[in-house]
Amino acid sequence: MRATGVVRRIDDLGRIVIPKEIRRTMRMREGDPLEIFTGPNGEIIFKKYSIMAELSEFSQSYADSLYKVSGMQCVIFDSDKVIACTGSAKKDAIGMPAAREIEDILSQRTSYFRQYQSEKPISPYPHSDGCIIGAAPIIASGDGVGVVALIGGENDVLTDGQKKLLVLTSTLLANHLEI
Repeated sequence: MRATGVVRRIDDLGRIVIPKEIRRTMRMREGDPLEIFTGPNGEIIFKKYSIMAELSEFSQSYADSLYKVSGMQCVIFDSDKVIACTGSAKKDAIGMPAAREIEDILSQRTSYFRQYQSEKPISPYPHSDGCIIGAAPIIASGDGVGVVALIGGENDVLTDGQKKLLVLTSTLLANHLEI
């Protein structure tokens, strides 16, 4: 834990304002859920809550299945980081922050499919060897909770079958979260 030097008072309704600089650094937006923990020395700790992070093992099995069927590396994100990954970069990728484009896909709730080889490649996370070929948001109970992405080379595009598999995987994960 590091000190920020920021001091805030609790108002009469028990609220505390988290400074804008900290919210920006931590990629926190209005409406984001936070988990509250207490420490042994009287600390109160706020942590971004992610229902997808709780299902990382389950998500990993979906990523592995999508990889086997599609033949492309799969990465599953919660709202802001990698929670499941296939391929050789798996150990390094887990926990990496999502690229801004992944957050855009989630906030806009629209799928992305690379259509032309001439399109600018989108890196899924820092230091990735591949680029996003397709991505589909995971929408559970009306909330965007994650993104499933297929990763390929700079000249790869998705087949119609791979697009359908990608959307199916995101739908299955969303359905599992709504149960």
